[in-house]
Amino acid sequence: MDTFEIKYYDYIFTGAGLSALMTVYEMILSGKFDDKTILLFDENPKKSNDRTWCFWDESDLFDEIISKKWRSALFANENFERSFDMKPYQYKMIRGLDFYNLVFDLIEKQDNITFVNEKVLRFQDNDNEVLVKTEKTSFICNKLFNSIYNPEIAKSQTKFPILSQHFVGWFVKTKEPVFNSEVATFMDFSIEQNGNTRFMYVLPTSSNEALLEPTLFSHHLLAIEDYEKEIKLYLKKLNVSEFVITEKEHGNIPMTCYPFWENNSKNIVNIGSAGGWTKASTGFTFRHTIKKAKNLVLFLQSENDFRKFHKKDKFWFYDLLFLDVLDKNNALGSKIFSSLFEKGNATLIFKFLDEETTFLEDVKLMLKCPTFPFIKAVLKRLF
Repeated sequence: MDTFEIKYYDYIFTGAGLSALMTVYEMILSGKFDDKTILLFDENPKKSNDRTWCFWDESDLFDEIISKKWRSALFANENFERSFDMKPYQYKMIRGLDFYNLVFDLIEKQDNITFVNEKVLRFQDNDNEVLVKTEKTSFICNKLFNSIYNPEIAKSQTKFPILSQHFVGWFVKTKEPVFNSEVATFMDFSIEQNGNTRFMYVLPTSSNEALLEPTLFSHHLLAIEDYEKEIKLYLKKLNVSEFVITEKEHGNIPMTCYPFWENNSKNIVNIGSAGGWTKASTGFTFRHTIKKAKNLVLFLQSENDFRKFHKKDKFWFYDLLFLDVLDKNNALGSKIFSSLFEKGNATLIFKFLDEETTFLEDVKLMLKCPTFPFIKAVLKRLF
């Protein structure tokens, strides 16, 4: 009878996206896991620039791969526009491929870490070990980090609303110098809302080059041509007569406060979108993932049960109320964000979105927002 040996690893990552690579990156930097065998699976070889991440920061974090920084940003709607200094923050852009190369270059120097370009079919926690089945073979590990997002898990319930941050992006090069390369357009709600929360996101890298992304916080995706039509209209508004598209990207990020962590088992932890690591109220992922990855690596050094890895906090509840409001009235997004940015302290707003404000600072910002929809959402949650 034929027999085969199932390979064993201390840690296995199903998926090698942002959350997995950031966690492995932090594990390497910590120096605490050099004696552990680590295996990463992904059916995508991570050799192309498939996305762009942006975040605000006041340090030199990942400066070696930052493709562009902005010290000023712009917010606009149909009635006003406001440019503001982001000090002490800078808004930073990282190309996906540059991040992949940075982490994989580091991984290649580690004798204990292996990457396999293969699809994971299933995995199972057997209490004392985790069995992982791929298209070609089986593996066993002590702990598994899952970042394969299954949207049906959140859709199977009604307690927590589910929206999406979805977009199509064009990197364009125009004939005319129409962009201010020193100012990032954080949100421009002057585009047609059509009953949703819709804004244009513009990241200029020179006077005639920029990334333009019509972005929605809503329940349903649009046809690709609808996003692209919005980009063309926006360029026309900027008096652009000629342009070429140098790259395209698209994304669909889940926005929900569904407690994915409740699906963790003793030896399996859900990370990334599969673990609720996305900032639910905005869809921002990069900075949020850095914090979660650091916390998870610290957790691993002292704990052995992944069911203990998570804590609800006030920001989870704030996000939940925001999603409750947009779930019932999706057109309110422009009014809510405009109430914050029209006269509010921009630095404090970004600090709040980074989940680093005190309760008094939270109240100061909340008082600027339309009160009735949020009071209604609070009462519904409480009673």
